[in-house]
Amino acid sequence: MSKTKSPRIHWYSNHPEMPTGYGTQSAQVLRRMRKRGHPLTIQANWGALLDVSKWEGSRVFPMGYETWSHDIMFEHYRRVRKEASTPLIFTTLCDAWVLKGDAWNDMDGIISWVPIDHAGVPPAVEQWLVKENVRPVAMSKHGSEAMTARGIEHDYIPHALEKHWKPSAFENDPFNGKFVVTIPNANKGVLPSRKAWGENLLAFSMFAQNKDDVLLYLHTDSTGSGAGIDLVSLIRAAGIPPEKVMFVDQYEYRMGISDEQMAAIYTRSDVLLSATAGEGFGLPVLEAQACGTPVIVSNFSAQPELVGDGWIVDVQPQLNPTQLQWFCTPIVHSIIRALGEAYERPRMTVSEQAVEFAKDYAADKVFAEGWVPLLDSFA
Repeated sequence: MSKTKSPRIHWYSNHPEMPTGYGTQSAQVLRRMRKRGHPLTIQANWGALLDVSKWEGSRVFPMGYETWSHDIMFEHYRRVRKEASTPLIFTTLCDAWVLKGDAWNDMDGIISWVPIDHAGVPPAVEQWLVKENVRPVAMSKHGSEAMTARGIEHDYIPHALEKHWKPSAFENDPFNGKFVVTIPNANKGVLPSRKAWGENLLAFSMFAQNKDDVLLYLHTDSTGSGAGIDLVSLIRAAGIPPEKVMFVDQYEYRMGISDEQMAAIYTRSDVLLSATAGEGFGLPVLEAQACGTPVIVSNFSAQPELVGDGWIVDVQPQLNPTQLQWFCTPIVHSIIRALGEAYERPRMTVSEQAVEFAKDYAADKVFAEGWVPLLDSFA
């Protein structure tokens, strides 16, 4: 594709330097788009305040005062469209139910990389996906099946991993040889609790009884900072002894943990516990396996399709009244059983089965097979 014919991309998501799933996925796709010759501008809905800045040579427009930047994003778009000498594609990577209003109808074309983290497509998400100027892209096989069930034409491109997600090692073991269960999930939301903190912590508490050599490592905000759950109190309520829990350093967590350090944490962990109420993709599950660590997930939404080595636990339906669709509740005794089987495995070993599975999601491979033909169709 010649550079003169490359569609221009205006990308709407978290800032690509943000250590979030949306941030890291933005970064890996945008780098490959730019290398291929696509002019880029970025509309940050999180991670950039005030004035236009730069990220690796591309302009980043700041977030607005409204939570999803509806107060400013359309003017950003109009200004970029005036400059564009090639087709301009507005590309979204975010929850689709937040994209509301009539101003979207004035955009030339929209690629929407959409998470479906419920049993099916929620009504508010479907309203977005069927817009005439929106081209939906499912990020999971589950999402693709859910869209197909509703008769929604779409593409499928999964999230992907850069090469630095690989087995790595600490110079000194920070966990003192213990059996380490790691939960790296974001602590946001209370009702419903999409990350199922209560069920996961209660299961660990019951599993850890009479075991002095186990440790729960929580790579998350310990208090929820007003938007999540007070995990310190929840740990007490679940009956987990303080000596069996370790939080990430909260200052370092807010400043940003590098992917390389996170890869070492995953590698040292004996199992990743992420049996949640619903996932549009579930990136940490894939990252952990790329580092050789087996995983525990719920038998629901996109989670089972991402297990190359690990355990898929039983669930029961849970209504999410805000979306009029179904989440799940992971069954505590099923999580306990999975933790027990993980505990019986050899300690601190790399699962080659998990590493091999994750290779199917290599960023270069996914971009060539998914993004290139999609972008070419707009040329």
